[in-house]
Amino acid sequence: LPRSLVALFPGAPREVQVPAGTVAEALRELDRRWPGMWDRLCTAGPAVREHINIFVAGEKAGLETTLPPGATVWVIPAVSGGMHGRRAQGARQNF
Repeated sequence: LPRSLVALFPGAPREVQVPAGTVAEALRELDRRWPGMWDRLCTAGPAVREHINIFVAGEKAGLETTLPPGATVWVIPAVSGGMHGRRAQGARQNF
């Protein structure tokens, strides 16, 4: 779990094991243990919030994604920002 999420739920670890067959079941179990976590990760749709990415076995996943036994699920906040379209005046072009 990302630090930004764990910081909102005292006692929640960065890594946790939960019994689940799908991503949705895993997130519901997190919410059972730390009430309110589902609402931070999902919309009422239900759907994963736009600013949250979930990966299973290195592939982007949704709530319906099946979890094989022993799967690792990564919950990662989206990264945004930067320059859109044109470069900002004075921006360096060294990469």
